[in-house]
Amino acid sequence: MQADMKFDVIVVGGGHAGCEAASAAARMGATTALITHKIETIGEMSCNPAIGGLGKGHLVREIDALDGLMGRVSDKSGIQFRMLNRSKGPAVWGPRAQIDRKLYRKAMQAEILHHENLSVVEDGVEDLSVSGEKVSGVIGESGTEYTASAVVITTGTFLKGIIHRGAERIPAGRVGEKPAIGLAERLYALELPMGRLKTGTPARLNGETIDWDPLEKQPADDDPIPFSYLTDRIEVPQVSCGITFTNPETHEIIAENIEQSAVYSGAIAGRGPRYCPSIEDKIHRFADKTRHQIFLEPEGLDDPTVYPNGISTSLPRDVQDAFIRKIEGLENVEILEYGYAIEYDYVDPRALDSGLQVKALPGLFLAGQINGTTGYEEAGAQGLVAGLNAVRYGRGDDNALFDRAEAYIGVLIDDLVTRGVTEPYRMFTSRAEYRLSLRSDNADQRLTQRGIDLGLVGKTRAEMFHVKHAALKSGRDLMQSVQMTPNEAQKLGWKVNQDGQRRSAWEYLAYPSIDMAAIESAFPEIAALDGMVKTQLEIEAMYAGYIERQKDDVEALRREEALALPSDLDYAAVGGLTNEVRAKLELIRPATLGQAGRIEGITPGALTALLAYVRRRPERKTSAHA
Repeated sequence: MQADMKFDVIVVGGGHAGCEAASAAARMGATTALITHKIETIGEMSCNPAIGGLGKGHLVREIDALDGLMGRVSDKSGIQFRMLNRSKGPAVWGPRAQIDRKLYRKAMQAEILHHENLSVVEDGVEDLSVSGEKVSGVIGESGTEYTASAVVITTGTFLKGIIHRGAERIPAGRVGEKPAIGLAERLYALELPMGRLKTGTPARLNGETIDWDPLEKQPADDDPIPFSYLTDRIEVPQVSCGITFTNPETHEIIAENIEQSAVYSGAIAGRGPRYCPSIEDKIHRFADKTRHQIFLEPEGLDDPTVYPNGISTSLPRDVQDAFIRKIEGLENVEILEYGYAIEYDYVDPRALDSGLQVKALPGLFLAGQINGTTGYEEAGAQGLVAGLNAVRYGRGDDNALFDRAEAYIGVLIDDLVTRGVTEPYRMFTSRAEYRLSLRSDNADQRLTQRGIDLGLVGKTRAEMFHVKHAALKSGRDLMQSVQMTPNEAQKLGWKVNQDGQRRSAWEYLAYPSIDMAAIESAFPEIAALDGMVKTQLEIEAMYAGYIERQKDDVEALRREEALALPSDLDYAAVGGLTNEVRAKLELIRPATLGQAGRIEGITPGALTALLAYVRRRPERKTSAHA
């Protein structure tokens, strides 16, 4: 065994969780090692090269607000920025970008390889070092022992990973890279609760052999909005994606060969993500549908590879050849890499505390897909929290926790460590009780000062935050100081209550029919405010009343947590429940509202609907102890 190398924190794995964990630890001043099999794969996007979306985009903004890497790197590599749900309210806007895979990897490596306090080591990790009842480091395949007071494991799909494609079985963490076997055995030896999950990916296509002419195009937004609060504007050229659809011929080929799918043959025991089903699942579960949408997403500006989002599969190569070439635009397509499913080990996240530390082995932290999540964004958020708390553990400090009312990061981690997972966890806005205040536009106002206090945020971001925060406060104060009577407002054509009460510009802006342009015309001093300030204040004013009511609803929900649910409750009569939620409630028959809330997949909205329905029942009891 070679002489050991000493660090404060060791991070295992160079994926999205590992990069954020290593950067977070290093930003806090800890000497940090990022150990990875191959330096050239740091920042690799194993599946769809896209960042953000509904719920996920909120996580990216929060990572950025805490001075993490994902937002800045995405801004340097995004080739199609789109704000999803733009027609709806800002609370559910979802920033998303299609990414140039090569540019992302290059930008992330530039961040990691030149990061203060961070050393990158090319080695495999096959075992942990344990001293007494605590982790003391890791042992590399090279024989080197790396010592540290805390270790963060972010192995993604590498723990006993197996690729499945038809009857093919290939031990791998992803295509061309070997799995982590020894480390998985060590975790099993710790008697941690573990299981198997799966995820999948579609074939990769040569875009130069696609017939794009008959296909619908989806362009980027005209005014691309960056992820990072530090980015002024997007300078990467923007491209369009194509849209096509499966058809009855496609479905027939898949249905005839479905038993050859690794999933349907019984070869895979792990459960896959319900919200990102394979094309076999879609054909089987939605047999009445005659077509399914496919987004043809370019993987780079100078790379002809196209990712056909919507046809993830583990069918054999010849079947993939057959069904893909029945799709419009793909009749003569060249397949560069065939789709596959990958099955891997994960640790039940209920074995972790809220700082993502393994309860049974102090000093060991887990982040990313090893905790049963799916997606780059969920992984990055966990990595940041694990890196932060690994440093705090080494310094003898308590975990830094994020509340559900404070951040989607708090929702993510609380869901994982209290409810566990039965399928790969994905973030949605519906998981958050406070989603009206946890918006993607205000992540910095919610979290950056917290990050400064924790030592996570560097000087550049801190200075920019303080300038913006002061400008918003000044603008808010101005809007609350200038006033107008209802009679004066009526003369401007504003439809407001004629109650004689003077109202501020801030209060008038909360009216749906009164926008910032109207406010500026009535109050010239407000027109002089910075454009960013006016945009932010307009959103805040829009939600001010709703947020106050939302707080009341959540407090009422907490007070009623002990409410008994009748054993004969007819869930079919409860309005506002999805079929999925209703089925889970009927199956488990929770005794109390609190117990219902701990069932995986039961959203805050469903609990509120349930509470309202039970309250209306005249025979209801006030609590489980009544």
